Amino acid sequence: MACMATTMHLDMGEIENEPVRPKIKDAKGVLKQNREFLDFFWDITKPEQDIRLKAIENLIQYLKKSEKPDELKYTLKRLVDGLAHTREAARPGFSLALGQVLSVFEEVSLRTAFDQIKEKHNLSTVKKKLIRNAAFGNFFGVLALSQSTRLPKEPQVVLECVQLLQSLSLHREHLRDLPRKTMVDILSETSEEVFEEVLLGALQTDLSSAFNTPEQLQLLLVAMQKFPQVLKPKKLKKLLGTSTIITMDNIPKLTEVLKMAARSVKKDRLLPAVALDLLQISLKEDNFELFWRETIIKGMLKDQPGPTHYLSYRLLGSALPLLTLVQLKRVLNGEVMRAYGEHVVSAQLPDRFKFAPEMETYVGDFLQGCDDPEKQLAVVVAFSLLTNQGYPVVPSFWRVVQHLRPTALQSYVDWLKDMFLNPQLDSCLDFSTRRQKENQEGGVQRENCIFRLRKWIIPRLTSIVENNQVKREEDLVMDVARFVFFHAFFNAKKATPDIPETEATLSVPLDEKTRVVIINSFFGLLQHMNHLPLLGDSPEVAVHNQRHVQGVTGDGSMWIYCLVQYADALLNQPKYAQSTQPFSPEQRQTWDSMLASVRTLMKKSKKGQTPETSAFQQLFLLVGIHLFKAPEDLVDLMQDLQNCMAKAQEKKSKKKATGSAGEEPHWAEVVVDILLSLLSQPSRHIRHVCRTVFSNICPHVTARALTAILDVLDPDKDEEDSAVVVTDDQDSDKIKKKDIKKKGEEDEGEIEKEDQSDASDDDSEEGEDEAMEEGGEVDQNFRIELMKVLQNQDALATEEDGSDDDELDDEAMMKLDGNIAALFLEQKKKMQAKKDEKDKLKKEKTLVRDFKIKVLDLVEVFLAKQGSSPLVLGMVEPLLSVIESGMSSESDQQEQDFLRKAADIFKNQLCRAKQYCKTVGDRQGELHDLLEKLMTKAQKLSDSSVSLYFFSASLYLVKVLRGGVPGASAESKTILSTEELRFMGNVDVERVSDIFKGALRSFMTRRKSPLSGLMFIDLFTRFPVLCVNLLETAVEHITTGIREHQQSQASAMVLRGLQSREVQQLLAGDPWAGLLQKAVGQVAASLETVVETTKNKVVQEKLVKALELGLFLVKNINQQKLSVALEPLKTVLQSMREVLGFRKTGQMEDTYWAVMKHFGVIKPKRDRIRKTKEDQAEPTAPKKKGFLPETKKRKNRKKQLPVSEQGAANANTVPLGKPEEGKKKRKKQPGEETPGQGLAKQAKMTQSAVKQKKKRRIK
Repeated sequence: MACMATTMHLDMGEIENEPVRPKIKDAKGVLKQNREFLDFFWDITKPEQDIRLKAIENLIQYLKKSEKPDELKYTLKRLVDGLAHTREAARPGFSLALGQVLSVFEEVSLRTAFDQIKEKHNLSTVKKKLIRNAAFGNFFGVLALSQSTRLPKEPQVVLECVQLLQSLSLHREHLRDLPRKTMVDILSETSEEVFEEVLLGALQTDLSSAFNTPEQLQLLLVAMQKFPQVLKPKKLKKLLGTSTIITMDNIPKLTEVLKMAARSVKKDRLLPAVALDLLQISLKEDNFELFWRETIIKGMLKDQPGPTHYLSYRLLGSALPLLTLVQLKRVLNGEVMRAYGEHVVSAQLPDRFKFAPEMETYVGDFLQGCDDPEKQLAVVVAFSLLTNQGYPVVPSFWRVVQHLRPTALQSYVDWLKDMFLNPQLDSCLDFSTRRQKENQEGGVQRENCIFRLRKWIIPRLTSIVENNQVKREEDLVMDVARFVFFHAFFNAKKATPDIPETEATLSVPLDEKTRVVIINSFFGLLQHMNHLPLLGDSPEVAVHNQRHVQGVTGDGSMWIYCLVQYADALLNQPKYAQSTQPFSPEQRQTWDSMLASVRTLMKKSKKGQTPETSAFQQLFLLVGIHLFKAPEDLVDLMQDLQNCMAKAQEKKSKKKATGSAGEEPHWAEVVVDILLSLLSQPSRHIRHVCRTVFSNICPHVTARALTAILDVLDPDKDEEDSAVVVTDDQDSDKIKKKDIKKKGEEDEGEIEKEDQSDASDDDSEEGEDEAMEEGGEVDQNFRIELMKVLQNQDALATEEDGSDDDELDDEAMMKLDGNIAALFLEQKKKMQAKKDEKDKLKKEKTLVRDFKIKVLDLVEVFLAKQGSSPLVLGMVEPLLSVIESGMSSESDQQEQDFLRKAADIFKNQLCRAKQYCKTVGDRQGELHDLLEKLMTKAQKLSDSSVSLYFFSASLYLVKVLRGGVPGASAESKTILSTEELRFMGNVDVERVSDIFKGALRSFMTRRKSPLSGLMFIDLFTRFPVLCVNLLETAVEHITTGIREHQQSQASAMVLRGLQSREVQQLLAGDPWAGLLQKAVGQVAASLETVVETTKNKVVQEKLVKALELGLFLVKNINQQKLSVALEPLKTVLQSMREVLGFRKTGQMEDTYWAVMKHFGVIKPKRDRIRKTKEDQAEPTAPKKKGFLPETKKRKNRKKQLPVSEQGAANANTVPLGKPEEGKKKRKKQPGEETPGQGLAKQAKMTQSAVKQKKKRRIK
């Protein structure tokens, strides 16, 4: 019932203004004693639902406590009156309140309440304009009686309620189908005895006409389900003429009723209750096949796609839990499913309604609530068999599989594998759209359908493993991984039980396109398995998952190592499995040595796992598994990796060989080179492994290794590094195809075919357009060649010819056409070659940029792991170079991503990191030189945003030179001593101060400086010692700054510096008082220059900053009782008040009066000026809108009126003694004309203008 009330609230009602509180007549005066009681009813009318519900609850509690009959009687009357309230939110509120009151206070009989409702909202006596409100009053009254839960106890009231609802059904324009729905609700709560004895006779008409409307049919269906002993077949025979509902004679009527129901819920997008009830009746009568075939397939689906089709789809989804296994298979292999598939394909176009998410919800709910694995398997298999030219319409990453039981999931995986090996297209419910049929005159090729089906199955298998919500076991994961790996790189020659994948052969061999899809899917699966948490429900698994243990099985083995072992078993049995790309002897030797190295590392890791051991183990396995994809490129890399591991393990010899480090590279440098080489391949798995490996070897990274990484990021070395990346163009294309496939697997079918059909035309037109654009500047060589062809055939007219009569014969013309065609064909090839070269360069640039983004991962890892290493200092200039280059280069999305990542690493991981280098050793001079270089560069840049990064780098170097502050890390000590504050470590304070002083003077004396005041404020905040040395310079520029902006920034800097507690501590005593005295004088001098005007925003900013600084100075001088002269500042402030006034409110005015308050001057209060009675009697007329002012009107458009008439008209327009419309009344100034004088003068001027116009016409 509450849901019904909400429906009323949404479907009907009128919104009006706040009602006027009615006058309550209370002869006894009971209600006047308690105002709280009356407020309950006003809160019930509020639009907020929470307030209404709270008011109803409080009203019930109040009536329980008071126990006053008069208040209960008044409550009943007030709630009945409110049922017809004009506000839509109030009606359901009063109805709910009345239902609760009747439910709690059983002494109030339902007969009394019902009589009051009928009497108050009598439809026969109410005025015509109030019929709508009266209808609502009756309906909500019956709804309240039903909500009281007492209605079934009084059968006579039930009967009268039903009769009232039947009469309300006539007012369909107001209530729609709500009365019928309420009758169904009342019927569902009525006992069988009351229905048979009381209601059956009253509902005789509605039940006998059940096939007329959906509401009447639903009433009958509910009665049949609720009272089967009453509505027996004989009774139905008398009512309907048939003993059952589902008959061939009733099918047309049922179809029309369902169509009406479908159209009625078109906007609501839900399944009508009558449709579900009809489905249940058909199952009960054992006529489901008849109902589904005749009503749904032959009836509803014959209409154009729309509401009737969507009702069929919703009925299909709702029927899944109700059908048997046989019925499920029959329905899911029928025309409704085919129509649904066509809808899914056609709905891929934009602005189309998509039913697929709703169907996914239906299937997910069914699988979640179904305990029968066979039914679960039947449903997921049926939807997987719904194909569009071989490609299933459901996405490969379908989330509903997470609800499958383990047995059903295993069966589904087995079915997918079998379907991949032996594609049974005959079992698929395949279809083609109209557009596809038109484009494929020769029919659909079977090979293409098999390719599309297999292209879907492999991602379907891998997505089951990748979905963390699926309840999968390790055996299932390994089974899928083995299957995908085997068919990616091997073929079965002979069956053997040792290799289960060889026991089932392919009925149709794999083509190259399918194998590319499988290879890409395998490496995507490998990437996910590398992040896979431990599987299982045991407590030990939960403990390991809390530690974020990933990429290993239950026994501790890595997933990738399990796959490598499986691959080795396949290579060792060539009799049963043959590789698609057999290894050469050298490649096989590389593979065997890789396995030996991994086993050696695993034995050592059992004694004690080290980061180096883990890093090498992951690298060997990564390169080893990629040998199947690109064996030629990785053999040398594997050899380098083995040599590198041998050097890393020779710890003693490594220490002895430090002197020859310049001749032979360190093992970490070789590993970094290998990582850079691997990162050049577009693979997410490789990227993740390289990041993990580099994290493990970070403590061993040398300066040369770090330089190799930073050289890749150098903007001046793009051409050198691009070759490393471009070598993998083919792999890049494959990866891109995979990503596109994953994102748009549902976009097959009609859209795909439409794109293909239009592709050739679009390409040709695009090529011609580009050729025209590129041909804007005519190729001179092409023009010369064309002239030669024409001259050789004498087809070029010259001045000596003198006539156009000579024409070429047919043979010459044919020869000329052939030569011209050949010339244009050659030119077209040249232009296409230029276009291809341009595209290649663009692609190479994209690959280089992507490679650099991945290399930034290594920089980020090193800063996170080794932020306190001195090697970090070598990253400052390269990263600044990257940022500077990126700011000035093109702004495509990839470039922006690269720049954003580099800037984020520099700002957050380097400059603002908690861990930083605190020991610089003998590099003090080098760092000071670098600091000076960066500050000099920051002042010369044109972009302020780039200058900010250089300034931040300078502050970072100062922090590094200072090192750790003694005592700053002690948790109990919050205030540092003066000696600790003065500590600057290895910083040459005098030199650094001079550097920043120069920068500050540059900022204050240059009109276009890239520096900003916030940079120096940051400097003052972080380094109080430098702040003390720069404060006097900043104070000087409060008045000497080149522009008002610099002067205001100088005031802000000084204020921030003086507010610092550390600065006050360092300048304690006479230096502090002297600095304040200088600041006071500068502020006074600065304020003198802005007394004249404050209209300019820059000047206003300067004034505000100066006043804020003055407020701080005056306040602190008074608090500390310093001997600082404030009279100059006071004098200037008083003079400003005389000129500027400062009578309004705002930041500037408030700051000014805050300063003056410290001088004992209080802001005067403004006197409000009241208008006189005369001013109030003659208010200014509002300005008319939509009319042109007199000054904008065109003069002399029509014939001028005579002077007397025009004067009279003007006199009528502007009355004497009153101002014009839209203008305020003002006093007459000396020498000003009166309105009468002005009119006379205007008339004379008009007369003279007319005379002059006549003279011109005569002339």
